Amino acid sequence: MVNMKLFFSLFAAFTLLSLSNYGQGTAQKNIPFIVKGESYWRGVFTLSNGQEVPFNFLVKSVPGTSKIYFLNAGEEFEGGKITQAGDSLFVSFDQFDNEFALSYENNKLTGTLRRQDKKGNPISLSAVPNNKTRFPETANQPEGDMSGTYDVRFELPGGREEKAVGLFTQDGKKLKATFLKVTGDSRYLDGIVDGNQFYLSSFIGSSPVYYRGSFTKDNKISGEIVGQRSNQKFTATPDANAALPDAYSLTYIKEGYNDFNFSFPDLQGKTVSLKDEKYKNKVVVVTIGGTWCPNCIDETAFLSPWYVKNKNRGVEVISLQYERQSDPAYVTKAITAFKNRFNVQYEQLFAGIADKQQVAESLPALNTFLSFPTTIFVGKNGKVDKIHTGFTGPATGKYYDEFKKEFEEEIAKLLAKK
Repeated sequence: MVNMKLFFSLFAAFTLLSLSNYGQGTAQKNIPFIVKGESYWRGVFTLSNGQEVPFNFLVKSVPGTSKIYFLNAGEEFEGGKITQAGDSLFVSFDQFDNEFALSYENNKLTGTLRRQDKKGNPISLSAVPNNKTRFPETANQPEGDMSGTYDVRFELPGGREEKAVGLFTQDGKKLKATFLKVTGDSRYLDGIVDGNQFYLSSFIGSSPVYYRGSFTKDNKISGEIVGQRSNQKFTATPDANAALPDAYSLTYIKEGYNDFNFSFPDLQGKTVSLKDEKYKNKVVVVTIGGTWCPNCIDETAFLSPWYVKNKNRGVEVISLQYERQSDPAYVTKAITAFKNRFNVQYEQLFAGIADKQQVAESLPALNTFLSFPTTIFVGKNGKVDKIHTGFTGPATGKYYDEFKKEFEEEIAKLLAKK
C-alpha cells in the first residue's frame, strides 16, 4: 500500500523545488531608475476616444525600495511601491483598486492602468524619464489672465446643471485650478494656457482627469471634462462672490429622531456603537467616507494628525468606511492600508457598500446623504450639533483654512458645554 502521507510530503517538496527553480530561471532585468536616487517622468494616458492625458511623477529609490509620487500643481502624492518581476514592473494603488502593469525598454515605460482584479477596460500609457513637462508649450502667448474666482455650471442630463465654484491661478503660461462642489473639490489640477485655450489634468492613482476649454477677453469660459466614456460641458463666469450652499445646512437629523446611533463592526469583527462606554461624555467626530474617495483621503490627512494632538482633550473620532466590496479580505486590506498610510489611531468601522442610498438606509436618522465624506459633530450629551457635507481640501486654499478654523471652533464649543 502506498504511504499517502509520504507521497504528499514528497509531492509538496517537488513542487516547492520546481517553483524555486522557475523563479531562478526568470532573470531580473537591471532597471537603473529603481535602484537608487530620484528621477522625474512625464507620462501620457491614451483614453479609448484617443484623447491623450499627460501626467507627471517622481520615482524615489533607495536600496530595496522604490516608490512613485504623482505631481499635480505642487502636490507630491504618494502612489505606491514599485515591484519587479523579470522585465515587468507593477505599482499597486490599493486605495483605488488600481495598478500599473509596465514594461521597461529603451529607457521608456509602456503598459496599462488597470483594475487589480483585471476587470474592466485598461487604459494604455507610456512614460519617459528626465522630463518635467506636462503640456508642451507652443509659441502662442496667453491672451489673458484667468486668475480669479468663477461661478461655474456643469451640464447634467435632462437639461439640469450643477453649480460649482472655480478657482484659477495663472502664472504666465502655467495654470492651476480646482473646482468646489457640494460634494467636495476636484483637488489639484495642473495645466497650461495656450492663446485663448487652456488645458488641465490630474492623476493620483484613480482615473485620469482632463479638462480643456477656451476663454473670452472678459474671461468667460466654455469648457468640458473629457472622460473615458463621455464628456461633460461647463461654463464659468468671473465672480469674486461665487459661493455654494452652506455646507452645514444640507444634511441634518430628521424630525422625530431624538437620537443618532449606529452599530458597525471593526476589522476584528467587534461591534462598535456610539453608545459604547468609550464615547460617553466625549465629543465625538463621526466621519462617513471610504478609502477609495480622494476627498476622504484629504480629510483623513487632516483628521488623523489632529486626533493624535487632541485626543487627550476629551474628544474621539469614529470613521464609518463604505467600501467598493464587502468581501472581508478586501475590506481588511483596504482599511488596513488606509490606517497604515495615515497613521489612523481612531476607530475605523466597515459600514457597508459605497452607495449613497445604502448609507442613507444604514443611518436612518439622517434626512439625506449627499457626499463622501460627510462629517458629524456629536456633543458630550450624545446629540448631533452640526453636520458638514463634503470636504474642501488643501487645494482650495482659503476655503480649506476656513474649514479648519470652523472645525476647531466647533470642537472648542462642544468641549466647553457641560
